[in-house]
Amino acid sequence: MDSRSIALKAFIQASMFGLVALLVLLLLNAGQVLLLVFAGILFAVLLRGMADWITRKTGMPDGVGLTVAIMVPLLVIGIAIWLIAPAVGDQASKLADRLPQAAEQLKAQLLQYSWVQQLWDNKERMAQALPGDSSGTSVIAQFFTTTFGSLGNLIVVLFLGLFLAINPDWYVNGAVRLFPVERRERARTVLRQTGETLGSWLIAKLTTMSAIGVFTTIGLWLLGIDLALVLGVIAAMLSFIPNFGPIASVIPAALIGLVASPEKALYVLLLYAGVQTMESYLLTPMLQQHMVDLPPALLMTMQVLLGVTVGILGVILAVPMTAAGMVLVRMWYVEDVLEGNA
Repeated sequence: MDSRSIALKAFIQASMFGLVALLVLLLLNAGQVLLLVFAGILFAVLLRGMADWITRKTGMPDGVGLTVAIMVPLLVIGIAIWLIAPAVGDQASKLADRLPQAAEQLKAQLLQYSWVQQLWDNKERMAQALPGDSSGTSVIAQFFTTTFGSLGNLIVVLFLGLFLAINPDWYVNGAVRLFPVERRERARTVLRQTGETLGSWLIAKLTTMSAIGVFTTIGLWLLGIDLALVLGVIAAMLSFIPNFGPIASVIPAALIGLVASPEKALYVLLLYAGVQTMESYLLTPMLQQHMVDLPPALLMTMQVLLGVTVGILGVILAVPMTAAGMVLVRMWYVEDVLEGNA
């Protein structure tokens, strides 16, 4: 191996180390902003993927294809909002009113057990070991408020994604110019592969989210849960978050079922378990070629790490960030450095 190759590998290793150190520093000091930027990139990848598919299938100019890719989803979302928003809003209001009632009913039933009564009698001492208000109702309310209440952040993500999708080459070329001349083509290939990976994963994920929402809503309706629609929407949205999302989505549904009867709460739990089983063993294998194969331990570690450093937004975006990071590490470090393909 000549001195030039050694120097190049040393440069790549130092760059990777510096990049990781910079990302850690930024996560600690400006993590929320970085995650919003990454969410905007995800939205831009989705728009560009739709626009490229339209232009390939129809032969439309790129600008027209992007316009269609933007307007058609907006039209579909607008129609959906017009049709179901009043019902969802009404059910969401009822859900907010019923959750405290359901939590109190669950509390009353649990306090019938002596060991639960003993724990409850020591609740003040236990509360001192937890930050803030640790009541179950407040934790649930805070989670949903944090997840769905950031309208300003949503607007930032939408506009950032739109700007990136309109002229992606401008930003890609700017990023590529940060690399040495002989590495620019490789950098462009890595960035393209990262974008394709994120786009394929996002489309597959949106497919599974839609299926989970539909099956959950139908199942709850068949069980006689009158808030089935809003609970199905919650289940669909929270399924974006592996591991923790399905657990969080079943809590309000089980509490609402408990108001009717313990048996109905059990049926709700079985329904959610069945939907998750269908997603794991039917939908995911069907979409496996579009999904990123992430080690579960690595994914959970990233969720916890990002959740601790930047909050719930880090948990939400942990999967696509981990997927993108694995592509970068595989191509830039494993292939180029360890395997000597540079």
